[in-house]
Amino acid sequence: MKVSQDLVLDVSEVLLTEEQIGAKVVELGQQISTDYAGRQLTLVSVLKGSLPFMADLMRSISLPLRIDLMEVSSYGGTTTESSGLVRILKDLSAPIEGRDVLLVEDIIDTGLTLNYLLRYLKGKNPRSIKVCALLDKPARRLVEIPLDYVGFQIPDAFVVGYGLDFGEVYRNLRFVGVLRPEAYES
Repeated sequence: MKVSQDLVLDVSEVLLTEEQIGAKVVELGQQISTDYAGRQLTLVSVLKGSLPFMADLMRSISLPLRIDLMEVSSYGGTTTESSGLVRILKDLSAPIEGRDVLLVEDIIDTGLTLNYLLRYLKGKNPRSIKVCALLDKPARRLVEIPLDYVGFQIPDAFVVGYGLDFGEVYRNLRFVGVLRPEAYES
């Protein structure tokens, strides 16, 4: 993997600007605040990609809320394809039984990882569980998943930025862009 010193040079197209993302996150936060009015919400971020999204989203929600973090792996190293095998690397730090849970994801691709996580978390007996995803890539879906809050539908392209990575790089870009194939095919 050869990464440019200027990460933007590895991006062929900006799909979503920082301003578009910011406006959508505020809109999602307002809708979630309305939908959960009078209730306490637990946001569960799936590390590492959704961390910037969850940080911005929680600041846009005007409710009492808790946060928790999980880390899962379904990709191997610097591959661009999910292996389909999901491993929990870091589990929740607090029980969610009887709580309203919102699972916060950066991107829904095949749906395999999310399908596994939803079944896993439902086994912890939350009061409710819904999904909020910044990006939805329906062209790659292998498993139908109920998505309750979606920021943007995107085409079938390998994207980076705003938490999304390739080989742990590009997460710090403030936009979502298409990674040039040369950056991941070397």
